[in-house]
Amino acid sequence: MVRRKDAFEQQLAQMLEFVDAELLPLEAEFLRNSHALETTLNAKRAKVRELGLWAPNLPKSLGGMGIDLVQLGRVSEVLGRSPLGHYSFGCQAPDAGNAELLHLYGNDEQKTKYLTPLAAGDIRSCFGMTEPHTAGSNPTLLQTRAEKIDGGWRIQGHKWFTSSADGAAFSIVMAVTDPDAEPHQRASMFLVDTANPGWGFVRNIPVMGEAHGGYFAHSEIDLNDVEIGDDALLGEVGAGFTMAQARLGPGRIHHCMRWLGICARALDLMCERAASRQIAADTVLGDTQFAAGWIAESAAEIAAARALVLETAAAVQEHGFKSARTQVSMIKYHVAGVLQRVLDRALQAHGALGMTDDTVIAWYYRHERAARIYDGPDEVHQLSVARQLLKPYRKSA
Repeated sequence: MVRRKDAFEQQLAQMLEFVDAELLPLEAEFLRNSHALETTLNAKRAKVRELGLWAPNLPKSLGGMGIDLVQLGRVSEVLGRSPLGHYSFGCQAPDAGNAELLHLYGNDEQKTKYLTPLAAGDIRSCFGMTEPHTAGSNPTLLQTRAEKIDGGWRIQGHKWFTSSADGAAFSIVMAVTDPDAEPHQRASMFLVDTANPGWGFVRNIPVMGEAHGGYFAHSEIDLNDVEIGDDALLGEVGAGFTMAQARLGPGRIHHCMRWLGICARALDLMCERAASRQIAADTVLGDTQFAAGWIAESAAEIAAARALVLETAAAVQEHGFKSARTQVSMIKYHVAGVLQRVLDRALQAHGALGMTDDTVIAWYYRHERAARIYDGPDEVHQLSVARQLLKPYRKSA
């Protein structure tokens, strides 16, 4: 009989093989036109289902793999090797987090209408929280309002960087329901169909000059007299911030391990380049001390960051997110910094080629620079960690 641990290692090896053999060859086409890959990716998703590797983030009752947080982190690392990884395996953001919210807080009708097709990969979703005129690092400043009306709610607001809104069937929208309540009890979450007449798609926002469409886009949305029924409220009134934390906690583990998967891929590309790029008659780039330093430093930073993230995932799994919140903040800014440095070295090693879309490095560089901004900017997490570390010293002073 195969032990569970051994079975998971086999599944992880299958995932790695699939990413390298089935997805990496598609990247050149993806970098030219992501829309053109939709049919091809649907076929890849069908293959993943056949392998029994679909939706590793979801419980088996929803058609997922039902693995734990530490295992899910390792899966995210493998899938992070390609921009197509998480989507092909049905565990992409923001759908993964939205599915978790619906599973935890949705009622039976909401689960039937939204969660079942979302888990199956039949529809996509988005999460409307970030606004252009308020600091995303302080969600208590949200300006979007949900006003109670007979039989439901009316939402007015403006969202942006609503990832994957282009083509999504519904959004989970965060809106203030009681501006006079305590700061973290002001907002609620609502399920809003994107077919609602008040849902206004403004544009796909260019990221460093590139505005992808479909799943890979980041959109600006105008919410103008969005009328929804009472059945659109997700969870309890005023519980929006608490629910958002439940979504973001595990999500930060997933993000960090995905970033480490990107780092591993960038290191591979850097090593390949350094070993083959001729810079003199009898010298390749890897023979130079500076290139050797890039490679050695990157390998050490990746290994150290990986150990920290897996240790944090184990702590969250054993003791809960609240008890490990300092470690979670720490990995967020630390791994984001490692990611930026490794990508920068990989780009530098490729010279002019690194600036083009002839490799995946520039795409990662454009899109993952935001790692130091979204889910709270580095500086906010650093302040949080410092406050926690200083507490015992302040008490004894």
